[in-house]
Amino acid sequence: MFKKICLLLTLVAAVFLGSCSSKMKSLKPEYFTVTPGVLEVVGSEVPVVVDGKFPAKFFKKKAVLTITPVLKYNGGEALAEPMTFQGEKVRGNDRVVSYDNGGTFRMKMAFDYVPGMEDAELYMRFVVNKGSKVYTLPDVKVADGCIATSQLYRQAAATANIAVGEDAFQRVIKQAKEANIMFLIQQANLRASELNSADMKELKASIVDVATDYENKILEDIQISAYASPDGKMDLNYDISTSREANTAKYMKNELKKAKLEGYVDSEYTAEDWEGFSELVANSNLPDKELILRVLSMYEDPEEREQQIKNISSVYSDLADEILPKLRRARITLNYQLIGRSDEQIVAQYAEDPKVLSLEEILYSSILTEDPAKQEEIFNTAIKLHPGDYRAYNNLGVMAYKRGDYNTAAEYFAKAANANSSAPEVKLNMGYLELLEGNVAAADSYITLGVDAKAGNEALGNLYIAQGDYARAAALLEDANTNSAALAQLLNTNYSAARKTIEKIENPDATTHYIKAVLGARTQNVAFLYDGLKEAIKLDPSLAKKAASDLEFVKYLGDATFQNIVK
Repeated sequence: MFKKICLLLTLVAAVFLGSCSSKMKSLKPEYFTVTPGVLEVVGSEVPVVVDGKFPAKFFKKKAVLTITPVLKYNGGEALAEPMTFQGEKVRGNDRVVSYDNGGTFRMKMAFDYVPGMEDAELYMRFVVNKGSKVYTLPDVKVADGCIATSQLYRQAAATANIAVGEDAFQRVIKQAKEANIMFLIQQANLRASELNSADMKELKASIVDVATDYENKILEDIQISAYASPDGKMDLNYDISTSREANTAKYMKNELKKAKLEGYVDSEYTAEDWEGFSELVANSNLPDKELILRVLSMYEDPEEREQQIKNISSVYSDLADEILPKLRRARITLNYQLIGRSDEQIVAQYAEDPKVLSLEEILYSSILTEDPAKQEEIFNTAIKLHPGDYRAYNNLGVMAYKRGDYNTAAEYFAKAANANSSAPEVKLNMGYLELLEGNVAAADSYITLGVDAKAGNEALGNLYIAQGDYARAAALLEDANTNSAALAQLLNTNYSAARKTIEKIENPDATTHYIKAVLGARTQNVAFLYDGLKEAIKLDPSLAKKAASDLEFVKYLGDATFQNIVK
């Protein structure tokens, strides 16, 4: 009886051991290589490449193995796309792994970044199917992560140079007044009817106005261009055009003398005005104008042109009546400068009665003071007097943005958009608000529409950082001395450029100093690291906790100086 019991126990043990030996064993961490070794957030993702190896005698011939990469972090876990393998005796479409030789595999993945992944670990999870049985192998840790320095783009965007709605005030505005004196065919005398035409009366009145309003208007010159029509002999046209030039110049010099105004009269002549002829014909309703224009393009010689056009007898009489008389002229242009109010006059007038000022002068006055309260008052005055203009709303939003009042900024930008829905400055600034919230796709849609604003390149640079395109970001921000520029250069591993930028930032804040600390860690500049970290934590004590778990500083976590700074 005892022998039978022993035999039975032996058989049970054999069955049990046989069933256990048919299971796959756990894979060891050394069978996996992860790139990068320490995970890093790029844009809004954590990209990873895992190269794995199945050792010989590992993969059971009738087993199916599914491997799922899992990023475990404080608050949850994220799963990547799984990959399935099968043994040699399994009928299926998955990748076959040899029992005797083992095999290799590569898995590429990108986890969507969420806050909390800074303190994360990458595991490989295994589920085995063998016949009707399903079992799991222990998760295997293969990497630590994540470095999330790129996520500083939000703090950097908070200090970016967002788009101001600029005034169009011009201290000096160039003005021009033009009139024509017409001549009869083959004549150069100035007729009284032409000298007293409405255009000439206005021109002469402008000369007197410039002469009397010498505080606000300055004469530049008078330009005269005299012409002859392109009919008749060249010698005759030369004499006529030069005479028209001389007579007109003499007359205008006399007008300046009468107004007691000193100025330069610059005159020229054109013997045959073929250019004006072509323009008038092109804009006319002549039935054969295309034929005439074709003749002009075919012949360069003036006399040949004239003869060929005269050969078109059906239209030459129309040319003589409608086109040629308009070319017998002298064009007179009075050029002068309109001088606007001085800074002092604008400030005084604003204090006395801002309604007298133009919108451009009111907006310009905002840059004549450094007092934020006064600037807000000026923008509100602009809104009261010119409620349809978007710039004052936008600029009040910019002021709110700079002081960190983003809700108020959003309200003003919405009002600016209501006044002008296509204003690029407003689109750009609304894009910045989306960047602050981490809404990169929404920021992209706004900034793309506002890229024509003066601050467009800087906004694109900030957007590219958020999207993980560090090379393009660094190129666009190359000349900007901002946190965003330093961050882009750091992430693009151009450490020398990043250091130069940091040193040029006029008003460094906690973000500036934290970027400096990271730069020190990456370049093994301990003094730079500790100096940056001390200043960052002094300005923002919450950064001590961030630094204590930031993998950028993993080499220094055991250093007493580091611990004293972040404690």
